[in-house]
Amino acid sequence: MKNPIFGEVVLNKQDIELGVEVIAKRLNERFKEAVVITVVPGGMLFTADLVRRLDFDLAMDYISCPHTPGERHNDSHIVFHDNVGIQGRDVILMDDAIESGGTMKRLVEYLQAFSPNSLCIATLFVKPGRVTIPAEQFYAYEMATDELLIGYGLPWEHKFRNIPYISKLKR
Repeated sequence: MKNPIFGEVVLNKQDIELGVEVIAKRLNERFKEAVVITVVPGGMLFTADLVRRLDFDLAMDYISCPHTPGERHNDSHIVFHDNVGIQGRDVILMDDAIESGGTMKRLVEYLQAFSPNSLCIATLFVKPGRVTIPAEQFYAYEMATDELLIGYGLPWEHKFRNIPYISKLKR
């Protein structure tokens, strides 16, 4: 897809596939059973790709906390219904990326109130300027900069989540 706002490709399809495989291997070594909670809508593509590579028993749920890419203070309402019950269970919170980390930190703190046995995060990549998040993190890539990125779940103006690679945003 050609678009003048797409800059340099940061992770191509093969990089994404490799990253998903790396994270799946780590999770398969760590878990025998878990509840996967997807951060929607951003984590949907990553979660779909990753769970198909997991070979342990899992249940799935979702959580939402809308925010604007690049925003450092997300005070939006968290929506989580605990559909499968996470108390006393191992939980893997999945999203496409950890950018500033503020939203992910809020989600982790929110889910801790449900008393899971353990809570970790699985993402394709993290950015260097992120805040400290009180949870074990599984990721494949650490970006060199905090530039805005789009594609593979990451939107710009509520579009471009479906791009099968990740590129820098030209503004």
